[in-house]
Amino acid sequence: MSTWRLWSRESRGVTYRKAFCLFAATCLVSPQALSEPLQVKNLSPIAGLLGLPSQRGRASSEAGVWQIDTHASWASHFVLDDSRREALLLDGETRRLALDLRYAPAPGWELQLELPWLQHTGGSLDSLIDGWHDLWGMPDGGRSGAPADRLAYRYAGPEGTFNLADSASGPGDISLSLSRRLWSGREGQLDAALGVKLPTGEEQDFLGSGSEDGFVALRGFWAPGEGDWRWSAQLGYLLAGEIAVMESGGERDLWFAGASLEWQAWQTVSLLLQVDSHAAPLKNSELTALGDTAVLLSAGARWRINPHWALELSVVEDVQVESGPDVVFQAGLRYRP
Repeated sequence: MSTWRLWSRESRGVTYRKAFCLFAATCLVSPQALSEPLQVKNLSPIAGLLGLPSQRGRASSEAGVWQIDTHASWASHFVLDDSRREALLLDGETRRLALDLRYAPAPGWELQLELPWLQHTGGSLDSLIDGWHDLWGMPDGGRSGAPADRLAYRYAGPEGTFNLADSASGPGDISLSLSRRLWSGREGQLDAALGVKLPTGEEQDFLGSGSEDGFVALRGFWAPGEGDWRWSAQLGYLLAGEIAVMESGGERDLWFAGASLEWQAWQTVSLLLQVDSHAAPLKNSELTALGDTAVLLSAGARWRINPHWALELSVVEDVQVESGPDVVFQAGLRYRP
């Protein structure tokens, strides 16, 4: 056998071994790596102006760890409601793209910066959602009788008035937060978080509230043994500034809460179920969309591509009907070196 053929066979052997090792490393990604709740925000036009934080993962136990997340949401709204003294129409779509940067300056500490970009538009989802309602015989709240792909955010009542009919896009309100590990055990962890939302978005275009918000939160995490289930939850308080588009300014004191369950369905794929809730942005309103507690239910899947990258897809529904968008489609990409 020639030297060339021996070298070629050995080279192929090395290549195959490298490919197998890469495949094995991908399949053996730690279930804890890049594991955290879905990033869910209430994108309803008024609630979306508040600095309510999404559920987050645990603070890192190592210094110098950093992470970059990109997250895209596409929400469809339709609310047509009135009372003795109020009238509300929310018809349109909100698209949100956020860059989330995290860094651990010391063990058990984590800094976070979120940079959002928003767009309000008439969109293109109306025919798809109308067809879904027709297929299952579901009520649509008057959506099918409204002009397709229209942007109309209108309110008139004792809380004030607003009217947005032209598409708008631009930077949203930037958020900063600091998390601190309070307790850590073999199967769980408890963190505290303190954060602020800055008025960097244009308030008249529903891109920002026009004032600062601050929040404090407790976040718990539990991963029993070597099991396939991981739980997390948060509970917090938001001190909200005034909402510029509302003459009353909105509520100042709001609570928020949430819980998330992640199931490791396969070595690199997990399924998530999550609920998020918060107090009404306008407690004096008689309308569900503005005056009732919001409850959102999310379901999604996460694929750990390798030890550094994870891709996730999810859908969000308003369990308390009209307290959030009709539906939100989400996608996220996470990177941790």
